[in-house]
Amino acid sequence: MLLTSALRDERPPQPSVGQAFSATTAPTPGRTVRTAPSGVPPMPPAEPLRLRIPAIGVDAPLTKLSLDAAGALRPPPADDPALAGWYGDGTAPGSAGTAITTGHVDLPTGRPGVFYGLGALAKGNTIEIPRADRRTAVFTVDAVEVYAKDRFPDEKVYGGSGRPELRVITCGGGYVEHAGYQGNVVVYATLTAVR
Repeated sequence: MLLTSALRDERPPQPSVGQAFSATTAPTPGRTVRTAPSGVPPMPPAEPLRLRIPAIGVDAPLTKLSLDAAGALRPPPADDPALAGWYGDGTAPGSAGTAITTGHVDLPTGRPGVFYGLGALAKGNTIEIPRADRRTAVFTVDAVEVYAKDRFPDEKVYGGSGRPELRVITCGGGYVEHAGYQGNVVVYATLTAVR
């Protein structure tokens, strides 16, 4: 489980079937997905500072996250709805490999979280990550998918392809009172520019 949430009167947007990978472009273990040819070489590691998604109005500071005792990624603190996190012991966004970022869809109070609109992203939207080296990694969305928590495809989401890729993860799917969201929305993106 990545994140939990409180019951909301309005449900956050969920990705449409048209934003998912097609059968021929879906990542599989050990296979590189070539959905958006970029020709952009990987960047050296540097700490990410912010995460911007212009299409849904996100401009959030990033905090370093770690794993809990069970090996699950700890979510960002629930007292700051504008905060997103990145897995600090993994790939830095823009470097070769799969960088992982996450944030709340909403908070226990019902207030929208930083990634409330994540399910509304579309293929071709961009995600910008300004870094401590004063460069910005620009990623292009390849797909947006939603998975039931009990069928979450760990290897597909977290596995690396050797290319600079980004995953943005939040809660999604159905909601059950007292149990929370039953799934996760996952955005897959590939580095396509450096500024």
